[in-house]
Amino acid sequence: MTNESAALDTSEDAVLGGRLRLRQPRAGHRVGHDAILLAAATAAQASEHAVELGAGVGAAGLALAVRVPGLKVTLVEIDPALCALAAENARRNRLDDRVSALALDVASPEAFAAAGLQPGSADRVLMNPPFNDPARQNVSPDAGRRLAHAGSADTLVSWVGAAARLLAPKGVLTLIWRADGLAEVLAALPRDFGGIGLLPIHPQANAPAIRILLRAAKASRAPLTLYPGLELNDEQGRPSRAAETVLRDGEVLALAKI
Repeated sequence: MTNESAALDTSEDAVLGGRLRLRQPRAGHRVGHDAILLAAATAAQASEHAVELGAGVGAAGLALAVRVPGLKVTLVEIDPALCALAAENARRNRLDDRVSALALDVASPEAFAAAGLQPGSADRVLMNPPFNDPARQNVSPDAGRRLAHAGSADTLVSWVGAAARLLAPKGVLTLIWRADGLAEVLAALPRDFGGIGLLPIHPQANAPAIRILLRAAKASRAPLTLYPGLELNDEQGRPSRAAETVLRDGEVLALAKI
């Protein structure tokens, strides 16, 4: 345990039906559905290199590593204490032979290069950028939650730009964002990104989507595909079977079946 992570009051929690155990702070941002959905939407193969931006304690990147043996994963997190927990979680789940964590600012390409993350070095980038605009929405008074959740369209452009630099030609970006901000996401993508796939996440049947999962490939001219949405809960408010197969059983979403 590092000095940074030792200073936090943490809990140890099971996700993916116990396939993954994570230490995380009791206060502030907590791992939720978004991270597991992001991993389930990310296609990857053994011998590839995936980078998770804004990894927090590493939930999405580690879930992806659990699913894809042989995949190399780099977890990037700006908060040193959370980065230390991400590294510890890789060790706890016996994934540290191919999963590493780096404390870096997504907005600093120089720091990425200095840490060995060169342009074009990643086959996959996955990310859950801060998506609550403080100019339009109330943000948490908790500093950790605010850092994880509060961002703007400019933040999104910066993160997508970082992903574009990291990705090799034909490399794939996967991200999760507010459904009502889909136009912002499409506008932030560089012109040479194609093969866009969109999968909406609904709280339950007949309710508007609350999240959108997006896949886009660098240097691709493939057309856009809109996939059927995922409903998290049934009419009685219980977790739907479709959601349970992803969140507990580790099944992949349609975006990852390419």
